[in-house]
Amino acid sequence: MGRFLFVTPPLVGHVNPAVGVAAALTARGHRVAWAGQPEIIRRLAGDDAEVFPCAVPDDVPERDASLKGPAAFRFLWEEFLIPLAEAMAPGVRAAIGRFRPQVVVADQQAIAGGLVADGLGLTWVTSATTSAELVDPLAGMPKVVAWLDDLLDGLRARIDGGPADPRMSPHGVLAFTTRELLGPATLPSRVRLVGPSIGGRAATGEFPWEWLDPAVPTVLVTLGTANADAAGDFLNAAAKGLSRVDGIRTVIADPSGCVGSVGSTGDQVLVVPQVPQMALLERVDAVVCHAGHNTVCESLWHGVPLVVAPIRDDQPIVAGQVVDAGAGIRLRFGRAKPDRVADAVTRVLDEPAYRAAAEKVGASFRTAGGAATAADHLENLLA
Repeated sequence: MGRFLFVTPPLVGHVNPAVGVAAALTARGHRVAWAGQPEIIRRLAGDDAEVFPCAVPDDVPERDASLKGPAAFRFLWEEFLIPLAEAMAPGVRAAIGRFRPQVVVADQQAIAGGLVADGLGLTWVTSATTSAELVDPLAGMPKVVAWLDDLLDGLRARIDGGPADPRMSPHGVLAFTTRELLGPATLPSRVRLVGPSIGGRAATGEFPWEWLDPAVPTVLVTLGTANADAAGDFLNAAAKGLSRVDGIRTVIADPSGCVGSVGSTGDQVLVVPQVPQMALLERVDAVVCHAGHNTVCESLWHGVPLVVAPIRDDQPIVAGQVVDAGAGIRLRFGRAKPDRVADAVTRVLDEPAYRAAAEKVGASFRTAGGAATAADHLENLLA
């Protein structure tokens, strides 16, 4: 049997897809270990997960909510991804030395994983938890490409990393999407569209299930786990707008307490600090979100149409994919007034084409195989 090491950043949305693949490999008798933040990995993968700890930077500055476009991209790399890679590299190297994996699976944002594995001459695969890098977001921006290449060259020298691009392993890229969502972008042959990795996660969170009414459409509003700094105005606009829509109920995930006091804001709106998202998606009829790749894919897996309001990073690209697939409506995050949110939700609930498109994408996800197909590709590398 094989030995697989998963290297993940301290980001829930990047650990979750790996959890399903790791569970599939474990079920087949392989040994799996992790390099990353133990508390996050064990919360998602289970208390018995074998984790080799990696450090994180002590002083990562908070990103201003107003940063968008090139400024947000520059901040992401200079202030987060490069310092994170330098901090994680010793832990990744130690994990490889102790666990001796046959294959390393490195998340695109845990770039120390790919660089260290490449430098050691190991077989390694990229885990692409978002499709943004697959469509070449820097096309037409040669100065940005050169700037990023210089950053990565400097990092390689400091951590003794290999020459390969840590975002696109020459041994293969596991992309958790399908053509029905990604669209017709030209991809390198090493990219495998395996579909979303759903399942394998430890159960988390409680929820007042009795508040839901099966006879009434339910809407989930969530901005994920990494956007609390920008959430307040949008969540309050959604709460206000959707409270005026007759005949629906709305659940708002509000981890930072932006929408008044946590609890019910009336018969139609329930505000909670967190939700058991996968379980809840089985019972909702529409999702309003930031176009985070995981939330989008988990919603479409269940055939649920979307209202997407991207904030930054890969989210505008993913939002465009949702609209192009016909599975949702896009709003401008900074201009999402109560009436606009309410109108968009009403449209995706009332017009059957949105749900039909969402169900089509969801069917493609299940056909692709997700975690099981990803595990197949990883097993093939053992030879």
